[in-house]
This record gives sequence, C-alpha cells and structure tokens, in this order.
Amino acid sequence: MELPMTPALQPPAPRAFYGATVVRAAFVLAIFGWGVGFYSPAIFLHAVLARTGWALPLVSSAVTFHFLFGAAVVACLPRIHTRLGVAATTAVGCAALATGLLGWALAAQPWQLFVAAVLTGGGWVTMGAAGINAIISPWFVRGRPMALAKAYNGASLGGVIFSPLWGALIAAMGFTAATVLVGGVMLAIVGCLSFYVITQTPERMGQRPDGDAPGAPARAITSAHARPLPGRLLWRDRSFRTLAAAMALSLFAQAGLITHLYSLLVSAMGAQGAGLAMALATACAIGGRTVVGKCMPPDADRRLVACVSYAVQIGGSLLLACAAEHQTALILMGVVLFGVGIGNATSLPPLVAQVEFVKEDVPRVVALIVAMSQGLWALAPATFALLLVTGNGSPAHLGAGTGLYFGATVLLQLAAIACMLGGRKPAA
Repeated sequence: MELPMTPALQPPAPRAFYGATVVRAAFVLAIFGWGVGFYSPAIFLHAVLARTGWALPLVSSAVTFHFLFGAAVVACLPRIHTRLGVAATTAVGCAALATGLLGWALAAQPWQLFVAAVLTGGGWVTMGAAGINAIISPWFVRGRPMALAKAYNGASLGGVIFSPLWGALIAAMGFTAATVLVGGVMLAIVGCLSFYVITQTPERMGQRPDGDAPGAPARAITSAHARPLPGRLLWRDRSFRTLAAAMALSLFAQAGLITHLYSLLVSAMGAQGAGLAMALATACAIGGRTVVGKCMPPDADRRLVACVSYAVQIGGSLLLACAAEHQTALILMGVVLFGVGIGNATSLPPLVAQVEFVKEDVPRVVALIVAMSQGLWALAPATFALLLVTGNGSPAHLGAGTGLYFGATVLLQLAAIACMLGGRKPAA
C-alpha cells in the first residue's frame, strides 16, 4: 500500500523590502511638515492680523521666532532621537505642531502668540529635513539619493496643497475651526505612520539597507578620508564648516528671492500669471531633485553636483535680472532655471555629509547644518525686502530697481560654490 506523497516544504517567500514603505511614509510626513510648518506661517500672519488688528511687525516677529526656535530644536534633534526614538519624536513633534496651530488661532495676547510659535516651530522640524533624513538613513546607503529625493518631494507638494487649502478652509469655517480640522487630520495620519511604519528598523524586519540579501558584501560609500569627529573636533573640521556655510548661503539666497518673487512677477505678468510661474518653479524643484537623485552615480563628487545646481540657479537669477516687464519668455526661463535648484539646495548637503563623515557622525552633521541654515534664512525675507526699496521709497519691479536684489542672490550663490569647492578633498 502506497503512502500518500507529502508535498515538499517550500521556503517562505522573501518579504518585500520595507524601505520602500518607509519612503512613502516619509513623503507624507514631509507634506505635513513643510506644508504646515514652512509654507503656512505666512497665511497665519494674515489671519492673525485680520482677527486681532495687531501691528504687522509684532506678528511678523512671531513668524520669525517660529523659524528661529525651530532651528534650535533641529540642532538638538539627534540627542532627542537617541533619548525618545525617531518614531516617538515625530509623534510628539506632530502633537506640538497641532497644539501650536490652535494657539495661533486663539491667541488673545501677544505673548500667547509667541508660545504658539514655540510649539509650531519646535514641532514641524521633526518632520523637516533633518527628521526625514533620520527616518530614511537606516534603510538606504547606496540608494539614499533617490530615497531622499522622493521623500523630500513631499515638501514641495506640501506647499502646493496647503497654501490654497488654508485659504479655502479659513474662508469656509474660520481660522479656529480650520486649525482644529487640519491639526486633527495631521495627528491621526502622522500618529499612525509613526507607530506602525517609522518605528520599524531593518534589524527588526530581518532586512538590510537597500534591500541587500543577508550575507551580501556591503559597498562602502563613506570616503576613506572620513574620521570620527566627537565633540568640538567637528567644528574644527574644514569639510563641516564649508558644507554648513554653503548650505546656509544658498538657502539664504533662495529664501530671500522666493519670498518677494511673486510680488515682482505680479507687476510683470498679472496675478494669475505670477501664480502659474510660482507653481512652475515648484514643479521644477521636484523635477530637479528627482533627476539628481536618480542619475547621480554613487561615486560622484557630490560637492561638484551641488556646485552645478547653484550655477544653474545663478543663471536663472541673471535672466530674471535682465528681464523687463512683459518679457514673458525670458521671465519663465529664469523661473525654470532657478526652480530646478530649489529642491537640491535642501537634499544635496545631507548626501554630501553621508560620504564625507563616518556613519555615526552623519545625523549630528545633518542636524547642525540644517539648524544653522534655518537660523540664517529666517532673516532673509526682511533682509531682501530692504534691497527692493528704490530711492524714492516705492517698491521695485522687474526691469528697474532690482539690481541689488538679484545681485545679492548671485553673490551669495557664488559664495556657496566657493565654500563647496573649498571643502573638497583629494580622491582616495
């Protein structure tokens, strides 16, 4: 009598690489982080002024404090991550941001506005550049450029979504109800992503970075020149100082130009045309970041890539400086060239840090360069406004009175290129 055949045991199917899920989650976090924390304060300013009638300098100071306090939190973010964990830090930051939103809507005294700015400024940066880098880094080494590009593209999309959304919600239900709705939705989504996705690690999932098979030899990304730089040694390192300076200078130039560009374009193209031009800049930022993330070879000199990106933005600034009103083609070419580098100004410096510093120092380096950059570019809108006032006190417009404005942008980007090149080390 024959015994029934026993089917051969099949090995379990390999689990799909979880890093792709982490990137999608980070993309959503970036939408909320930048959409609410970076792009929305200008709308908060208008809503607070309309509700309270307080002086513009007072409310503007609260917006500036929002960004400056956030810079201080970013500098401490690696230590916070070590103590609380990345997932818990992200969730707590989201809760602070949601609470702060309500504070902006309900503030009855100026000091309450600054308390709200502490909450929103400290909360959104947990989903900002340094926070997203900390979420992505454990999962990707060779594939980090494209992973960061995809995640950071959520930042640009956040501006596209939230800038018009706030206006519609405030008009429909009022500022307070709008903050409750946005804060509640954000808490639900970010909370779920934090504790069900971000909390996972490659070790916990039994996987390796980049989806490599267990036992496969790791390919080194870190430069042979990299050495541990504990404590104050980091501040004495030329690579760190030049990288921090380049990022700060480029973002200062970028923030100053973008803040006032819409007003300049309105006089040249009308409100609808200016809005479309700004949307085009955002689309180019997404495209430029994606192309660099996909096409940059792992062994590329990332400082040179950053220099090329800055140079393209210089070209855009020069075209805008040469454009007169109604020269639409020239204006749009300038917007496209400047826009292509917008995303790379944020995403390339952390990728340079990945190569030039040992793995253990990278989170600290990224947090510090982001913090210093944010602390500087928070002052850019007011600084560049001074460059746009003509001799008779009237605002400048394209083709007249913008020489100092665009000239400052070009000089700052040239200085950023000099810093990037000055920090290069000879090939190993």
